[in-house]
Amino acid sequence: MKKAFKIAIVVLICLGFIALTALYISNHTIDVWEPKGMIGEKEAELLATASLLMLIVVIPVFILTWIFAWKYRESNKSRHEPDWEHNYIAEYCWWGVPIVIIIILAVTTWKSTHDLNPFTPIENGKKPITIQVVALDWKWLFLYPEQGIATVNFVQFPEKTPISFSITSDAPMNSFWIPQLGGQIYAMPAMRSKLHLIANETGTFKGVSANLSGTGFAGMRFTAQASTDAEFDQWVLKVKQTGKHLNLDSYKQLAEPSEYNPVEYYILDQPGLFDWILMKYMSPEHSMH
Repeated sequence: MKKAFKIAIVVLICLGFIALTALYISNHTIDVWEPKGMIGEKEAELLATASLLMLIVVIPVFILTWIFAWKYRESNKSRHEPDWEHNYIAEYCWWGVPIVIIIILAVTTWKSTHDLNPFTPIENGKKPITIQVVALDWKWLFLYPEQGIATVNFVQFPEKTPISFSITSDAPMNSFWIPQLGGQIYAMPAMRSKLHLIANETGTFKGVSANLSGTGFAGMRFTAQASTDAEFDQWVLKVKQTGKHLNLDSYKQLAEPSEYNPVEYYILDQPGLFDWILMKYMSPEHSMH
């Protein structure tokens, strides 16, 4: 009776854990599983494929663990076969199945690595928009060299338009990530990373820092807004009319560490600012001309 009670308790705990997990998932958005861009969709498919393939091994292992524990428990008096030493079927299963899965995963990962290369431009017939990204302490600066504007902790772009991000850092190494649009990529001083994304529809997406970078890391978040072409043009005009001016002097003030920085808009007075940020670590004597 006591053993049956203990088993019932264990089963109830497991069911409770499963129920709480399902409740959490049903009431919270898991961004990588709700992609809103072409790259995000392909990455979600890759994650799903890899997870399902691995579950082919994981699920039987957990099931057999419970079966063996129950069958060979002390009170069951299971048959003892001291001379049994080999079973070809079992050997083929626990060696063959994982090997096949690893081969499939290797081929899939190799192909996806090339297909989802962040440096590969996205071509859909529309002209890409160029956005330069600078990771600061502890905020994100977005420069629009073609539009002549800049923003802090907010980035907007038209839907169904390829986005060409150039990414660097003027602070400790960081990682730029918009989970619903695609994977993260590192931002490092004196280095220019590239990331090409596209939003399939209008919407507001969460942007985060995916690399621990000190005291203000928790507040280093930004909003990514996908809009129609007309809405984007109107937004650019609004920023030009209401934004502050961003030149070398104001940039140096902006680059000072600050936590939970609010959204800010600027008129970009110096289009070469991104290159200056890159070069300042390569050539200390480099100056803006």
